[in-house]
Amino acid sequence: MAHYQAMGSIPPKRHTQHRRPARRGRVGELYYEELMGEEGFSSDSSLLYHRNIPSTVAEYREWSIGDLSTTANHPLLPRHLKPHDLFPAKTVKDTDVVTGRRLLLGNGDVRLSYAVAAKPSPWYRNGIGDECVYVERGSARVETVFGAFEVGEGDYVIIPRATTHRWIPTSSARNPLRTICIEASSHIAPPKRYLSKYGQLLEHSPYCERDLRVPQGPLLAEDVGEKPDAETEVFIKHRGGGPASSGGIVGTVHVLPFHPLDVVGWDGCLYPYVFNVRDYEPITGRIHQPPPAHQVFEGWNFVICNFVPRKVDYHPLAIPVPYYHSNVDSDEVMFYVDGDYEARKGSGIAKGSISLHPGGHAHGPQPGAAEASLGKEYFDELAVMVDTFRPLELGEAGRACDDGLYAGTWNAARNR
Repeated sequence: MAHYQAMGSIPPKRHTQHRRPARRGRVGELYYEELMGEEGFSSDSSLLYHRNIPSTVAEYREWSIGDLSTTANHPLLPRHLKPHDLFPAKTVKDTDVVTGRRLLLGNGDVRLSYAVAAKPSPWYRNGIGDECVYVERGSARVETVFGAFEVGEGDYVIIPRATTHRWIPTSSARNPLRTICIEASSHIAPPKRYLSKYGQLLEHSPYCERDLRVPQGPLLAEDVGEKPDAETEVFIKHRGGGPASSGGIVGTVHVLPFHPLDVVGWDGCLYPYVFNVRDYEPITGRIHQPPPAHQVFEGWNFVICNFVPRKVDYHPLAIPVPYYHSNVDSDEVMFYVDGDYEARKGSGIAKGSISLHPGGHAHGPQPGAAEASLGKEYFDELAVMVDTFRPLELGEAGRACDDGLYAGTWNAARNR
């Protein structure tokens, strides 16, 4: 996100001396400048000024990150996953958003996990790619080295690769934090067609910079009631010598001799931010608009779209629900968050469902849905969609919550 921000204490010129306040007539010690940048100094970056040397590690150990094995979607079938079945209520109090994730679907470009949590997470950073965490229900405070956010229902939380952060649920146990976690092996950004050549969101974009929430900071250990010199564990997900079944993804815990919230100031164009789906202004037309009209973010070999409450097609002969289509080049994942999804009536799909429509299989509305949609002027639906350009495989959670019935729901004769 090439949108410059500056927070806290920074020197007038980059890569120059920046010192702590003088004490007793003595010159203050230097802060430690860290460049956090993408694509080898050739893309967006920020400069962070630390109290401590950011490379310091006192101890380290392996972190067992759980079952990331995947199974091919073979025989080729559309799937209906029910992630709400994955986390019994009695387990939620002991689950956090980082270590409690369960893998639904994945490939070499992106992994989709689900977590229901009431417990604060450890400090964490993803060393593989950016993360986009969508908050389905509940609320949380997200603390990062750039600052903090208060997040709630409908928020997309975009966290750049290698950003140290933690999740602290703030909603009640009766309304736990429910998240779908989109982990990229690349960066996640607004679609290029929405951006000027200098990175500004253009007039035809369905959202703009005013809709983005930046971190409130700087945030130091004492600001959250903790000691600056407190020994702290940071959980790191990274590529390494893991088994082929996990995509080579492994985990390490670094033990720091200080608290990670030690950044007194930062500036640049690389930082976490939050966008709420309710600030997305849908693009509509006289006839049905294709999925790219609903796009909100993109990564390497995948896109993220959202379908929000909106006026629908207003041509006098329009059919508001989608036409049947073959995903020739992509797999389509739809997470049904809220509302009444017209095209899926009669399929068993409900709030909290996830559908997988794989490439090579034509899909579209359930039998009778097209006729029933005629004359509709408004769709009250909220869904998050991820389209991938390489086939998705089923993770352990996807295998565990597949209803096994969805592929037969287009059989009109069977459904009479």
